[in-house]
Amino acid sequence: MLTEQQIDEMMARVRKLELKARRLVRESFSGEYRASFRGQGLDFDDFREYQHGDEVRFIDWNVTARMNQPFVRKFHEERELSVVIAVDVSGSTDYGSQHLSKREIAAEAAAILGFSALQNGDKVGLLAFADTPLLFVPPAKGSRHLLRLVREILTIKPGHPGTSIKEACDFLVRTLRRRALVVLISDFHSEPLDRPLGKLARKHETIALRVSDPLEKSLPKAGRVVMTDPETGFETLVNTSNSNLRMAYQKLTSRQREGVDVILKRHAIDTAKLTTTRDPLPALHRLLKRHGRKK
Repeated sequence: MLTEQQIDEMMARVRKLELKARRLVRESFSGEYRASFRGQGLDFDDFREYQHGDEVRFIDWNVTARMNQPFVRKFHEERELSVVIAVDVSGSTDYGSQHLSKREIAAEAAAILGFSALQNGDKVGLLAFADTPLLFVPPAKGSRHLLRLVREILTIKPGHPGTSIKEACDFLVRTLRRRALVVLISDFHSEPLDRPLGKLARKHETIALRVSDPLEKSLPKAGRVVMTDPETGFETLVNTSNSNLRMAYQKLTSRQREGVDVILKRHAIDTAKLTTTRDPLPALHRLLKRHGRKK
């Protein structure tokens, strides 16, 4: 349980995060967000006279008969999206070898995308999950609502620190009735991934933000250290001076990352790679530009 002082410190960080996210959205991000994520369909707007090049299927024959000349139906894009940010808050996301943890980077990315969504008239919701779904907040509008979501990402404490992306995907498929945009933020240290992600991507537009820390990719040469799995509590003594061990570790983590890449590509899920040592904005910029070109 957090103390009052810890909660105050946490909320001060959230308010700073809000100011940073609002500035980034205002200066450079909102237009790319709008171009990348379109609305859910077309709404009827009005009639106008047929012009050369108009699609015949849009001719309204009743109006055409009354006016004795062809008229077509005009439509406008139904802009409003429901955006659900699904954030992994398992034990492994509390790790950060330098200044920020993976969970804090996830909260910053969620704030940037969330304020972009609100500025474009979309609703934002949250699913916080670990080994099971922990908290679901339905999509809504308003900066106060979004600040609550960011606060929940930073403060929620799972009863068990394990990870199940399958449980999160199954929950979203069951719960979200209309097609939504799902932003899945995790380190993807979870099995199975293939079928759950495929099922989610078929029903909802899905993008993945993969958060990592540099020390997860390669071990430093630091002699004998005790390594602890944050999700199981298992401890083991490791001699990091052993070059063969460091090489084996690097190969193992590389295969895991490559395996996740293959699964995301198989299901046409665009992804950005975030790290605890860098500002997430450039990676989000590249993701939105790439996603917008596909659209």
